[in-house]
Amino acid sequence: MDLALPAETAVDYPILIAFVIASTGLALAPGPDNIFVLSQSLAKGSRAGLATAFGLVTGCLVHTSLLAFGVSEIIKRSETLFWAIKLFGALYLLILAFKVYRGGDRIPLGEIGGDGHSRFRLFFTGLVMTVLNPKVTIFFVAFFPGFLFSGTMGTVGQFYVLGALFMGCALMVFGTIALLAGQISKYLRDRPQAGPWLKWSHITVLSGIAIYLLLSGK
Repeated sequence: MDLALPAETAVDYPILIAFVIASTGLALAPGPDNIFVLSQSLAKGSRAGLATAFGLVTGCLVHTSLLAFGVSEIIKRSETLFWAIKLFGALYLLILAFKVYRGGDRIPLGEIGGDGHSRFRLFFTGLVMTVLNPKVTIFFVAFFPGFLFSGTMGTVGQFYVLGALFMGCALMVFGTIALLAGQISKYLRDRPQAGPWLKWSHITVLSGIAIYLLLSGK
């Protein structure tokens, strides 16, 4: 008896492997997200960077849902909605940059340990950064449909599988950046003179991402 599944029900694993490779490469490419994880990790240690990374990656779940249920296409087609989301995202980042500027002469160096409130704040910042970046929505619309991998699984289910794989790849890359940069943070912690430099680097990163978000098109 032939127990093999019909060809149309089989999962196309080469497509999934290609998607994982492409997603990992995209996460590794220098961009606002991994630069932000790097800056947080250098200033506050690995746990801060990991909290930020988890927030950034969790935001991708929102964009996956928007894609799966067709909302992304609405955002893509509406210039007004697209720019409104971009404006809110950029404004949020500029407010964060201003808070860093007003927060003192330097960013206090040190690992965030038991301060759950601080970790949640970093997680929330990463989450909002991703959710309020409509370029991620447009990217998912352009990128994911080319990697549908099953002839029988529903499109919604396939998008969520791809979203989970993409999130896993991004978290692996961002987590590695956080851990490595956290080791450098330990070195900087013994050098108080690095504080002002890190403060202005943090302001520059936040402001730069905001400007990038505003000036970049679809």
